[in-house]
Amino acid sequence: MAEHIKNQTGINNISSEWFKAKIDRKKLKELSRRNDYEGWKHIIIFTASLTLLGALCVYFWGSLWFILFYLSYCTLWGGADAIWHECGHRTAFKTRKLNDFFYVIASFLNNFEPVRWRWSHSLHHSYTASIDPHDFEVDESIFSKYTLFNFLIRFIPGYYFLILHKSLHLEIIKHAIGIETKVMKECIPPEKKSKCILSSRIFVFIWILIIIFSIIIQSFLPILLFLIPKFFISLNIVWGLTQHMGLKEGTKDHRESTRSVRLNPVFSFIYWKMEYHIEHHMFPMVPSYNLPKLYELIKDQLPKPQSLFEAYKEIIPAVIKKSKNPNYYIEVKIPSN
Repeated sequence: MAEHIKNQTGINNISSEWFKAKIDRKKLKELSRRNDYEGWKHIIIFTASLTLLGALCVYFWGSLWFILFYLSYCTLWGGADAIWHECGHRTAFKTRKLNDFFYVIASFLNNFEPVRWRWSHSLHHSYTASIDPHDFEVDESIFSKYTLFNFLIRFIPGYYFLILHKSLHLEIIKHAIGIETKVMKECIPPEKKSKCILSSRIFVFIWILIIIFSIIIQSFLPILLFLIPKFFISLNIVWGLTQHMGLKEGTKDHRESTRSVRLNPVFSFIYWKMEYHIEHHMFPMVPSYNLPKLYELIKDQLPKPQSLFEAYKEIIPAVIKKSKNPNYYIEVKIPSN
């Protein structure tokens, strides 16, 4: 990590270490074991389901049914974020090479340049909900100054067309042509920047091939299916924004800065159990498929998990209050034991 980030104090002045729930070491070690079977099971179901939905999109192209299947396809495509995340932590598989291989694949699907995001995500875990040093992954879930209107508009499919000027596509293009962005300066070590530039150029090259192919066959389908699905991930945003939205900044207790929710089985599969988000931040080396078991062991030390309705019941008022008072945050009821 960049030397000036190491030297900053910020969140490190708050306490000597992050709060950790009490748990038997042997049980934690058991829960931290990775399993190739669980990784392959998720990848195979994800790939087969995405292929089926993609085929239905092709079949119903030109009809109103296409809209339904395409939005479903995009929602599942958004699950690449969870695959990227687990493989990035190297917890999806026991085999390191499998984690690294699918990390790159999921990074492309997710529009996450893999070098940049490996380092910025490390920073996210080291300095969760911190402005100094900067936690780039919570910019739009804690730090952004929303009005109720520009918060709610995010949930409209295609919203990302309105913010192309700050999209991940544009960031990757900047890196590909050698522009050193803020995140590159603050997160990526100097010796890794060339790899970031190279992988960004590969991403851009693949995008150009997709566009050329669409022109050749005179159809927008390749662009819709392989280039811009993440522009239509409205459902994924619904549960993704619950992670940190409106909670406390600059704290070394994940229970104050992070929120766990509960989802139905389909959404939970797409999210790969990341709704257990406090548990993940507290013990990031526990594979997501073991987080429900972890929760059962430490639930008496955690805030009560919320439904999506309960989460947004506090998030929406918080957005309004924070737009008027930047120092406002949602106070979380933490067990006293």
